[in-house]
Amino acid sequence: MPDRKATRAKRGLILIVEDEANLRQGIADYLTRRGYDVQTAADGAEALARVAASAVDVILTDMQMKGLSNLDLVDALIEKAPQAQILVMTAFGTVKQAVEAMKRGIYDYLTKPLNMDELLVYMDKALEQKRLHEELSSLREALQTRHAFGNIIGKSSGMQEVYHKIEKVAGTTATVLILGESGTGKQMVAQAIHYNSPRSDGPFVTLTCASIPDSLLASEFFGYEKGAFTGAATARAGKFETAHGGTLFIDEVSEVEPGVQVSLLRFLQERQFERVGGNRTIQADVRVIAACNKDLMEEVKQGNFREDLYYRLNVFPICLPPLRERRDDIPLLADHFVRKYAKQNDKTIEGLTTQAILLLMNHDWAGNVRELEHLIERAVIMSDGDWIRSAEFLPHLSEHEALQKEAGFGDNLSLTENFEQVEKYLIARALDEAKGNRTQAASLLGITYRALRYKMNKHGF
Repeated sequence: MPDRKATRAKRGLILIVEDEANLRQGIADYLTRRGYDVQTAADGAEALARVAASAVDVILTDMQMKGLSNLDLVDALIEKAPQAQILVMTAFGTVKQAVEAMKRGIYDYLTKPLNMDELLVYMDKALEQKRLHEELSSLREALQTRHAFGNIIGKSSGMQEVYHKIEKVAGTTATVLILGESGTGKQMVAQAIHYNSPRSDGPFVTLTCASIPDSLLASEFFGYEKGAFTGAATARAGKFETAHGGTLFIDEVSEVEPGVQVSLLRFLQERQFERVGGNRTIQADVRVIAACNKDLMEEVKQGNFREDLYYRLNVFPICLPPLRERRDDIPLLADHFVRKYAKQNDKTIEGLTTQAILLLMNHDWAGNVRELEHLIERAVIMSDGDWIRSAEFLPHLSEHEALQKEAGFGDNLSLTENFEQVEKYLIARALDEAKGNRTQAASLLGITYRALRYKMNKHGF
């Protein structure tokens, strides 16, 4: 006799609710032979007792039960077993009621007489949907606990090191240099340092150097006096004065022109400056956090950046890894952005399907987290269902053509066939990148070693 616990772990626990004994037993026998753990109930009261006693994965119930109106049992099951996926069986004449049941929260419906092959497909999809719900709950719990620092999200080793450095430096007065590609979240790290520091009640001021003409950069940093240049009708404070008692975040610091570099170096050494066109020395208590998406030492070697200023800024460096080097953070980030933009657009979206997450994790993300965020925002706007599927954003991913060519992925395949092809392709690619190391391949895919081994066996690797 098979081990029931092992069977359930493999296929899931199914509850069949049907008052016709022969049909009820026939479905139960069919699903049992195919590896499911099956329980049955002859009426609504017995069904509710079953779900109260066991953690049922999927409920298959008739729409027309003796002694109950069409939706009474559905409502009761949704209330008593919110974790279960519910499928209803309905005759042709009650399809309208089945659609109404879907609006109330059931997973799907099947029409009688049942096609048993179709039933198996629906069962597997329902179990997959339940697993997605459970993974999503786990992800959200992780976001609320150990995988976030302020608004920064990530569980990868690279991000854990970033969190560690933020905690170490936040309580000091040290100048910080944040390095990383465009879109990796340098400003968010700067904000995390500021708001976890003794200066948190002071201002956090940002100056993006690349967006300001060279001729105006000095006045942006240090302010100017009335009449300092044409158009200076009144005196104006600069960013250093505005940030007094707080933090000045200098983004794209490599774009500071040489003349202003000298004045910036002086401020970092003496904490004082003069406004443009003035001769009065002004003191400012400002912590400086700078950021750069270039190799700043290479800029020094090329003669574009002062070496002494580089060392003044590089007191405490923090390097942010690109998203392609922290792929296991992508599900966390994607779920965060789904919830953010679903709320903004007044939509109810549970999350992303496994297929969609696999595609996101396989993309190289030249624009890093910012690119991912914008892609998810578009997907939320385009989505019409409870779950975001690959179709909502696939045309935007460069991996699309490779998947079509190498894995036979395309619109002519069913959703199940597409998923199988995508999963097989991504496993093969991860194993190739990891040079056959299964542990490393599992990490690249963001799944456990055991899950990878199961999927490899399934796909014949």
